[in-house]
Amino acid sequence: MSRSIRHIASRVPRAMIAATLFASLTLVSGVRAGMAETFAYVGNADSNDISVFKMSESGEMTPVQTAAFKGVEKPGSSTPLAITPDRRVLIAAIRSQPYLAVSFAIDPRTGELSHLGAGPLADSMAHIAIDRSGKFLFSASYGGNKVALNPLLDNGVAGDPKQVIPTGLNAHAFLPSPDNRFAFATNLGSDQVLAFAFDATAGTLTPSDPPAHKVPEKSGPRHFVFHPGGKFVYLLHELNGDVAAFTYEARSGAWDEIQRTTALPEGFSGKPWTADIHITPDGRFLYASERTTSTLTAYKVDGASGKLTTIGSVPTEKQPRGFQVDPSGRYLAAAGELSNSMTVYAIDQGSGALARLKSYPTGKKPNWIEFLSLP
Repeated sequence: MSRSIRHIASRVPRAMIAATLFASLTLVSGVRAGMAETFAYVGNADSNDISVFKMSESGEMTPVQTAAFKGVEKPGSSTPLAITPDRRVLIAAIRSQPYLAVSFAIDPRTGELSHLGAGPLADSMAHIAIDRSGKFLFSASYGGNKVALNPLLDNGVAGDPKQVIPTGLNAHAFLPSPDNRFAFATNLGSDQVLAFAFDATAGTLTPSDPPAHKVPEKSGPRHFVFHPGGKFVYLLHELNGDVAAFTYEARSGAWDEIQRTTALPEGFSGKPWTADIHITPDGRFLYASERTTSTLTAYKVDGASGKLTTIGSVPTEKQPRGFQVDPSGRYLAAAGELSNSMTVYAIDQGSGALARLKSYPTGKKPNWIEFLSLP
């Protein structure tokens, strides 16, 4: 310490120093107290409910609630979920008749769900998503070979379908582009990705030119995810286990394949059956699930080129149809349809490798997970 600094410090009263330290500690404590609370929502098809967990800073999960579907006898083979951009409403798609989008209000303090109401869906929908404005619900029907667009009313409940569009075989996922100007739908049985221009003001979908991007025959395009930077998109193929990387041209909505790798673990034998794909919020790591081997495969993403480098695979819950990365990018949770439980992994922030932390019981046949951080 220099002489001048020592001189100034010697003239500061100890009481003032103590007060300053107390104020600093109080500020830090206040910041911590005001940090976002993170919740996980798990859709359980066979027990007809949604498991709600609160996640701590260490990745520990605490059960908060089991939310039931009012007036719904059985939700069907899966329970896809989606959360509105304003974080106020969670919507679950019911895949048995009557086909419904059930809306729940999210308590901003506790994360608990309370029933708001339900609106009609055009068919049994394998996937739902909400546009970036929070005004429309996208849905894809695997068995009905169609996609649909429903308006969301002011209370977060779906209105009658505004558009129902026939597709190729087995529509599986339907998502808006990062800028909300386009929407894309996978057709697993027809090996294509359909492209639409989306008018978020009018709430209309118009086929793009060209209207479809073809992928290799019998590969089965299933789910896809955009890179947070908006320049790349990653497509998982159910039938051959491929993960394809594409550049994404935001102006035209064009996909251009730049790489093809696999979600199958080393030494794989048998019939591929991949399920889900997600990327960390910072775009550095990508993950895919495979149900035949019950594994998760991790990839490092090159931020400049968008290309993937495989990190490795880890065992997970039996038949991992759904998993998700938390908003901080530090944890991943995977649910097992045949294990009725969910495992949380820590994501190594340097390598992207997954380290198992703990498993938690859920409802029966869990197959969808959504994370939400609430301030």
